[in-house]
Formats: sequence, structure tokens, C-alpha cells
Amino acid sequence: MKWIYVLFALVAGALMPVQAGINLRLRGSLGDPVWAAAVSFGVGTLALLTYLLVTRTPAPSLGMASTAPGWAWTGGALGAFFVLATIVLAGQLGATTMMAWLLAGQLMAALVLDHYGLVSYQVHTVSWPRIAGVCLLLAGAVLVNKY
Repeated sequence: MKWIYVLFALVAGALMPVQAGINLRLRGSLGDPVWAAAVSFGVGTLALLTYLLVTRTPAPSLGMASTAPGWAWTGGALGAFFVLATIVLAGQLGATTMMAWLLAGQLMAALVLDHYGLVSYQVHTVSWPRIAGVCLLLAGAVLVNKY
């Protein structure tokens, strides 16, 4: 495994509760979690478009876009749901408990996605060590939630 990707994942993971806190504050100002999520996505879209313009990344052709299956277009909606969920959960659970349960849910789903090779993942068969790791994470989430 290339350590630069591990570092990238650690930084991205560390920024998730920061983003949730920022969006929670935005919710307080705007008065609604859906508006906060919409504004967050709008700012993110502008940031990505700015990057594409600055780097002069060529736009994909309509032919390229048409090769994507219908389900591949749902990622943005899932991202919007995730951002909305963190806005709602951050205020109710706090950063640590929210992230523990989100991570537990992510790993449980990841086991299934990997095992069956769903949504473009390569097959990585479920093993007892992987199941044990997820169970330990679930136990950690329970402990974080309780204490």
C-alpha cells in the first residue's frame, strides 16, 4: 500500500468532523439543515469548478458521460444525504460519537460491497479478521456512545 494514500485518507477522515462542525454552525445561521447542506454543496461545487478552470482540465464529452450506468449518477445525491446527516447528527451526538457511528456504518457497508464486488469495487472476500475488525469498531462506537 502506498503510504501517501494512507496519509491522504487520514487527512480526509480528520476533516470530516471539522466539516460537520462548520456545517452545524452554518445551520445555526441559516436555521435549517437542508439549507446548510445546499449551501455547503454549492460552495463545494464552486470550489471544484474553480479548480477545473485553473488547471484547464478538459470537460468529458457527452459520449463519455453517456457510458456511465444510471446508478453512477447518484453519488451526488448520496453525498448530499451524508452532509445533511452530519449536520443533523453533529448537534445531537457530538463529533466523536457521530464519527464513531458513521465509521461503523461505513465499514459494515464496505464489507458487503467488497465481498460481492458491488458498485465497481473489486471482490475482496469477507474474512474473519475483517469481521473481527468491524466488530471491534462497533464495540468502540458503543463505548464512545456510552461514555
